[in-house]
Amino acid sequence: MRRDATDGRTHLNIKQQQYREMMGDSMKNQLVSAIQLQEVEMQEKPGDNKQGSSNTGNETFTVEEAVETIGFGRFHVMLFIIMGSANIVEAMEIMLLAVVSPEIRCEWRLDDWQVALVSTMVFLGFMLCGVLGGYLADRYGRWKVVFGGFVWSAYFSLLTSFAPSYGWFIFLRSMVGCGVAGVSQGFVLKTEFIPAKYRAILLPLASIFWMFGSMLIIILGMLVVPTWGWRWMIRFSVTPSVILLLLFQFIPESARYNVSVGNVAAAVETLQQIAKMNRVSLPPGRLVELQSEKRGGWRILFSPSFRRTSLLLWYTWFVASFIYYGSVLGSSELLEKNLLCLTDPDQEHQVKHQNQDGLCHCIPFQLRDYQTLLISCLGEVALVPVNICLLNVLGRKLSLTVLQLGAAIFFMLLNICTTMFGFTVLLFLLRSLVSMNFNVVYIYTAEVYPTVARSLGMGFCTSFSRIGGMIAPFIAQVLMSQSVILALSPFAMACVICALANLFLPIETKGRALLQSS
Repeated sequence: MRRDATDGRTHLNIKQQQYREMMGDSMKNQLVSAIQLQEVEMQEKPGDNKQGSSNTGNETFTVEEAVETIGFGRFHVMLFIIMGSANIVEAMEIMLLAVVSPEIRCEWRLDDWQVALVSTMVFLGFMLCGVLGGYLADRYGRWKVVFGGFVWSAYFSLLTSFAPSYGWFIFLRSMVGCGVAGVSQGFVLKTEFIPAKYRAILLPLASIFWMFGSMLIIILGMLVVPTWGWRWMIRFSVTPSVILLLLFQFIPESARYNVSVGNVAAAVETLQQIAKMNRVSLPPGRLVELQSEKRGGWRILFSPSFRRTSLLLWYTWFVASFIYYGSVLGSSELLEKNLLCLTDPDQEHQVKHQNQDGLCHCIPFQLRDYQTLLISCLGEVALVPVNICLLNVLGRKLSLTVLQLGAAIFFMLLNICTTMFGFTVLLFLLRSLVSMNFNVVYIYTAEVYPTVARSLGMGFCTSFSRIGGMIAPFIAQVLMSQSVILALSPFAMACVICALANLFLPIETKGRALLQSS
């Protein structure tokens, strides 16, 4: 009986254990079903958001798309003012040669060729450092080269005012030219931030700053030279460079350059700052651009895609500088030596510049001469609306041809006898044409080359332009004394040849996006 009871309890325990196992299996099945149901619901409901997030993560944009999306805003106004002011420094250093020439001619008893050599040495420094500056800008950044150019040119320009002799003067001015070559890379830095549809408007308007710099050095010459001398004029002319060194801290490194070297994070940070300043947003997604290993490679300039463009551009830049500085230095020489054929000459005009027994007969600038130079400087911006229309209607290539043919005509018109007012008008229009031509050349060069070689391409072009600047003084200042028509004819002929050559440029950049790589 005790055995039966024990068997009964054992059977009961087995039943209870089976019941608990059955209940446990049921709860496990319910729990698994609940988990599976939750997973299905997550796939059916939040899955759409998850899929959208995945799509957003796959979206990408380039620097060009970011620049176009950001558009024009407060950042570009700041960029236009600060980088445009770099033209003030460059213009003052170049126009200083025209103002100081009569003074150093008298102080050191210089012949015509020695006066011309001063300008040539400045352009020699510019030429030698132009290619180097472009290479460094493509390898190590635009910002560093431009900032270094500011410091270099300001330092040696200040030293020029203490030059004890003619030899020291031309050496120090050549060092100034080397610094100005670095400053000129600021045009590339500025261009790489401007949307395509605004480049044809903003870049020509930058000539306002060049005009302001030219006028500023002429006004300094008019006010300072007669009383304190040319050395103090140079010391005062360094002031804008010092101010720009402080303002330049607000300009970032080019986002296109940062991407080309693989520094995408820095590029994104720069673009975000610009977008925030302009109160817009960047395109959705992440910034993607192929890193190029051929930065600063001169072979790109000679590749089949750019070989003809490079060769023609080098000659175009040569002519642009040749005729520009020919008009600037030539007008200064005509006024200083009273070589104009005037129908209403005054007593001052009757005094001719002569070299007798190696001694210099000094004829410093008079107030009327300074006024003529000032009015001619206004010509550099007076026709900027015409320049903008030409760029947008005719494009870059045809604009170059039209402007150079016009310059050729006005160079020859300077030979005719006219009144002083008539000469001022002719010089005004000539300066307008050669200045507009330089604007178009700058714009076309910055647009036609890819980011990986843009600064180097600009460096090569500016170096060839300085060869034109080196030759121009010997024609405009030395040959002018022998014959006005012989001195002006080479400038007109160079314009005609270049105008025809520009028709063979293979690429039109009007409305085209900037290339990142070749």
